[in-house]
Amino acid sequence: MDATMDGTKQQRRGNTRQRIQDVALELFAEQGYEKTSLREIAERLDVTKAALYYHFKTKEEIIVSIFTDLTKPIEDLIDWGREQPHTLETKQELVRRYSKALAEAAPLFRFMQENQATVRELQIGDSFKDRLRSLRDIILDPDAPLTDQVRCVSAIFTLHAGMFFLHDLEGDPEDKREAVLEVAVDLVTQAHQGARPSSAPSPSED
Repeated sequence: MDATMDGTKQQRRGNTRQRIQDVALELFAEQGYEKTSLREIAERLDVTKAALYYHFKTKEEIIVSIFTDLTKPIEDLIDWGREQPHTLETKQELVRRYSKALAEAAPLFRFMQENQATVRELQIGDSFKDRLRSLRDIILDPDAPLTDQVRCVSAIFTLHAGMFFLHDLEGDPEDKREAVLEVAVDLVTQAHQGARPSSAPSPSED
C-alpha cells in the first residue's frame, strides 16, 4: 500500500487533518460545539495539543475547514450544472448528484442543524444559503407556473428533509436515500413537464 517515504508522509499528514475533522465533529455532536475544547479533541485523537495546533489553531478553523472540504462537491456540482443545457436530464442528474453529496456530508449538516447559533456566527449558514440559491437557479424554470417552481424547490428540500427526518427511522440508510431521491426526481420531472408549452390537451382532458 505504501509508496515512497515522501508520499507516505504526505498521505499521513492529509489523514491526520481528516481525523481531526472527524473526531471534532463527533465531539461537537456528543456534547455541543461550545462545550468542546481543543484539548478534548487532542485527547480523543491521542495526540498532543501542539500536534493539533500544527493543523488548526482554533475550533473555528476546524469547523470552517470541514465546511469547505465537505461542500466542495456541491460547488463542483453547481459549476457543472451551469454549463449544462436546461433539460429534464440535467435537472434529474443534478438531483441525483446532490443527493450523493448530501449523504457524504451528512455529519456536517447534522452539526449545522444542531448548532445554528454557531453556524450563524461563523457565517457558514450564509455560504450554504448561497449554494442553495445557485442550485435553485439552475433547476428552476423562471417562466414556469408557480406550482412547478415550488415543485423544483421542493425537490431540493425533500433531499434535506430525508436526511434529517428519516435518519432515526428503521431501515437501511441507502434504501432510505434511494426512496427520498425517487420522490425528488419525480418532483423535478413533474415540474419540467408542466413548464413545457403544451399545444396538445392534457391527458386529463377528454
